[in-house]
Amino acid sequence: MGWERIRGHDANVAKLQSAFSRSRLAHAYLFVGPDGIGKKLFAEELTKALLCEHPPAALVACDRCPSCLHVMARTHPDVIMAAKPDDKLELPIDIVRGFCMQLGLKPSRGSRKVAILEDADCFNDESANCFLKTLEEPPAGSVLILLASSTEQQLPTILSRVQVLRFQPLTVPDLERVLTLHDLGDGMKIARLARICGGSVGVALSLADADLGDFRMVLLKAMSQNRPDSPALAEKWLRFTEEAGKDGAAQRGRTSAVIRMLVSQLQAALRLAFGSTADDLDTEERASLGLLAQNAGADGLVAMLEACVEADRLIDRRVQLALILEQLADKLCPARSASTSPRAIS
Repeated sequence: MGWERIRGHDANVAKLQSAFSRSRLAHAYLFVGPDGIGKKLFAEELTKALLCEHPPAALVACDRCPSCLHVMARTHPDVIMAAKPDDKLELPIDIVRGFCMQLGLKPSRGSRKVAILEDADCFNDESANCFLKTLEEPPAGSVLILLASSTEQQLPTILSRVQVLRFQPLTVPDLERVLTLHDLGDGMKIARLARICGGSVGVALSLADADLGDFRMVLLKAMSQNRPDSPALAEKWLRFTEEAGKDGAAQRGRTSAVIRMLVSQLQAALRLAFGSTADDLDTEERASLGLLAQNAGADGLVAMLEACVEADRLIDRRVQLALILEQLADKLCPARSASTSPRAIS
């Protein structure tokens, strides 16, 4: 399928193809953008195109040659991939050292090697310094690709030695096209997921989980009470998070998915507060969001949205989930004053 399988990132494809045609391809790239929008898929397609033995066009893979088949099977000897272990908060130096040592070996099949390092937000000082030596003097013909969520978490010494490619969240039409490839049910469900997932395929697939849909209503009902119980909400949320399994990445993914879903619901509550009909909501959800809008007020809803954004940022920084949820529950369940009413909202 080649680049046709990549949705929403045509500008970056064109930029790389132009650089390749002019022999101006950088030796190291930093792919920056939210999780679940296709950065890794893009990196894998770029790898295939760089190593293809019979490319039909500039930086386009044929998908048929032995090299393409090996890349797709993840068995190509000249492709190096590494990521942070799920039980670690940072990239350990032994992972980075092994990654760099493999990159320093001569290519097996051609003149080029490609190395993809995930979780580039998670360098510690030791592993960053180790990686910096390779970044300063990369092997001839090598291309390094780092995957990260933001440039803010990168060391200046690394940023100065890579070319940054920014990846934006997918549009709703692109999301719908991608989600139709998964067994998610009818078109109405796909359309709804595409609207509420914040431009992330990964989040949309998480939101398709029936358990998550049930927890959505548990969360809404708890928040919409006139006197919400924040400790009880934090306890329920943490228990739901831990049901994702012992894997830390799975727990963070589930927590982030709930928060992004909650952001979409709070935005819907704001629309209701200002008189919108919100026809895309079902009856039960509309009633809960209407009560939340009435009890919290417009200012309260905005404060909740800000709290969700901050919580999602803390998840990316690997802060302990129990602490994040406890603080967020407090902000989602503030003491409500008698002055908060539909008249105050307007």
